[in-house]
Amino acid sequence: MAPRSDVITKAYDRAYFDRWYRDPKNRVATRAAVERKVGLVLGVAEVLLERPVRSVLDVGCGEGTWRAPLLARRPGLRYTGVDSSDYAVRRFGKLRNITQGTFAALGDLALDGPFDVIVCCDVLQYVPSRDLGRGLRAIAAQLGGVTYLEAYTTADEIEGDRRAWHHRSPPAYRAAFRRAGLTSVGMHCYVGEALRPMTVALERGR
Repeated sequence: MAPRSDVITKAYDRAYFDRWYRDPKNRVATRAAVERKVGLVLGVAEVLLERPVRSVLDVGCGEGTWRAPLLARRPGLRYTGVDSSDYAVRRFGKLRNITQGTFAALGDLALDGPFDVIVCCDVLQYVPSRDLGRGLRAIAAQLGGVTYLEAYTTADEIEGDRRAWHHRSPPAYRAAFRRAGLTSVGMHCYVGEALRPMTVALERGR
């Protein structure tokens, strides 16, 4: 019998990041793709905030891939990363302001929120169901602007790291986001209580 996905452990070491983020045969995102996402998220947040983004929390940041393109566009921005990888924190923690932590224990960290933007990119499908709600509630509590929650569902055809993948339907994710108090404004972007009044009906998803 195959092991349950919620008990499979993974080593987020240098070899992992080399394979999925640097090897052209396997990498899940190019630098150009990350830069486009950064532009999207900053644009959505700044339209709703009506000012430049000043702070970003990157949950499950890995080596801090979003940091450089964020700072290139907003040089004065305060970037905070959180990741569970011993390797990433040991190598880049001080240099890129990455704190050790898990998605489930995000609410236990002494984070200097609220944040204008919270990024959680390509993380949620690896989070066990028992931890999903807790982490989303912590994101909502730290959110002063827009959160980018990039997640893939059973309706999507995805290539990449499928180890410890948790298969969830689109309705399952939508329900989890609603329970956390997050409202969709499209393209993986969500707002919480602070910015919901700044949206109009046709911006908000169901």
